[in-house]
Amino acid sequence: MPQPPDQTGTAQDVSERLGREARRRRLGCRVQALDSYPVVNLINEPLVIFVCATTGQGDPPDNMKNFWRFIFRKNLPTTALCQMEFAVLGLGDSSYTKFNFVAKKLHRRLLQLGGSALLPVCLGDDQHELGPDAAVDPWLRDLWDRVLSLLPPPPDLAEIPPGVPLPSKFTLLFLQEAPSTGSEGQRVAHPGSQEPPSESKPFLAPMISNQRVTGPSHFQDVRLIEFDISGSGISFAAGDVVLIQPSNSAAHVQQFCQVLGLDPDQLFTLQPREPDVSCPTRLPQPCSMRHLVSHYLDIASVPRRSFFELLACLSLHELEREKLLEFSSAQGQEELFEYCNRPRRTILEVLCDFPHTAAAIPPDYLLDLIPAIRPRAFSIASSMLAHPSRLQILVAVVQFQTRLKEPRRGLCSSWLASLDPGQGPVRVPLWVRPGSLAFPETPDTPVIMVGPGTGVAPFRAAIQERVAQGQTRNFLFFGCRWRDQDFYWEAEWQELEMRDCLTLVPAFSREQEQKVYVQHRLRELGSLVWELLDRQGAYFYLAGNAKSMPADVSEALMSIFQEDGGLCSPDAAAYLARLQRTQRFQTETWA
Repeated sequence: MPQPPDQTGTAQDVSERLGREARRRRLGCRVQALDSYPVVNLINEPLVIFVCATTGQGDPPDNMKNFWRFIFRKNLPTTALCQMEFAVLGLGDSSYTKFNFVAKKLHRRLLQLGGSALLPVCLGDDQHELGPDAAVDPWLRDLWDRVLSLLPPPPDLAEIPPGVPLPSKFTLLFLQEAPSTGSEGQRVAHPGSQEPPSESKPFLAPMISNQRVTGPSHFQDVRLIEFDISGSGISFAAGDVVLIQPSNSAAHVQQFCQVLGLDPDQLFTLQPREPDVSCPTRLPQPCSMRHLVSHYLDIASVPRRSFFELLACLSLHELEREKLLEFSSAQGQEELFEYCNRPRRTILEVLCDFPHTAAAIPPDYLLDLIPAIRPRAFSIASSMLAHPSRLQILVAVVQFQTRLKEPRRGLCSSWLASLDPGQGPVRVPLWVRPGSLAFPETPDTPVIMVGPGTGVAPFRAAIQERVAQGQTRNFLFFGCRWRDQDFYWEAEWQELEMRDCLTLVPAFSREQEQKVYVQHRLRELGSLVWELLDRQGAYFYLAGNAKSMPADVSEALMSIFQEDGGLCSPDAAAYLARLQRTQRFQTETWA
């Protein structure tokens, strides 16, 4: 099951845009991830712009959590930041209840600590037709007006105009021949290593099996994939997630090198231009062009506006440059949306549409132009207590059609589906981190789990773990379309039911004229749900697609609280809020 799109790189992209715009205005500027910044230095900073995303639950992103704990310490004086001017730019999704919660809360906290806000908080919204830029563009215009009035540049230094490229972050020093020592490869955590695997040192896990678990006539290809994690130092509990670093397909790598006129076997070393910039830890030194494009450059992603801005600067072809400038302008955003975002056109496809520009891209700019492939997070679908030294995931292979001829495919799910351990050894770079679901440790506490589709994955891990620990009060509401097509782990659930370790309530949406979903089954068993929650202190969990299901399930709970619990509407809402506040109602959803 994929994780929510809380950490998709939008904040990094916007931060880097701010850095570029500052350099164009001749302002000294550092762009840093919050957790790599020594937060005690904040008291000495005259001007800070915070760019922060909000996750589905209203939590700060991973690389902000240490900073978040520090900034909310109760012993910080209210004058701690009295010399600091600041602005907060939030990136969120208004389909979630805690829209831009992190940005709003940070803005308030910085004011409490004596900081002076240059502007009201910016609330970028993924749901807007033009994306976050609809709010970010006008906010940035106001920001630069305020900043330049505070810090005017020297009169003899003119602003660098938008059409002129800034220097690249790195230079690629090409090697004439292969070095005699050392071999190219990923930095990996080796079996028996002292430190657990991480993004900078993943574990290359052997894939044991890759099995389709939906019927042959089912519209979606869903895989149960198993890895061997023996000797990796990886341990996990129910609710944890595994991060997987995918690669581009060989066909796409070959096409990219052809369009840009690159030799895939060319070796190079990477050299940062600035002293405070370090080389990406995921890239070996020296590195081949094939390795860079296969494992690092996200050529299958939909390009952001910043891609078109830089591409326009680098273009030497008049007609192509004109079009690229239009796409990167504020006025051209609707046209860019129609060309790129709506049909989900990829970076590789855009470069094929602008062949003269693509062929003239200086290799030094590749890492400025194309973002790094980001790891994908999946709920772990197995327990170490049931499957020692194994890790399983349930993956829905993403494929859909837009107006473009070629179907759109999810990079990671399609790459995983293409791997066949039956044809020879397959190894996948992965590591584990804690998830957002935490299960009670008290033995008699009942657990109600609502997991339609691949949302059931973390609950299989939880049920396996709880049963192994003798916790049998497990209630699972599972939803799918057809009993014989996408009823994941049916035999396993039935065997647990026979052992009185599980109560299973399935909802098959397409097997009768009226569609039946998990929320309908919850209402049918409202008296049981109320009894478990109110009298027996049950915990309630929900995982799955964020579109409308979470709201439908919350609505079903509200009606249960009123009809079976006898609460009025305001009291039912307060009861639900209390469950959430005390962690007895937890959700993990994704868009």
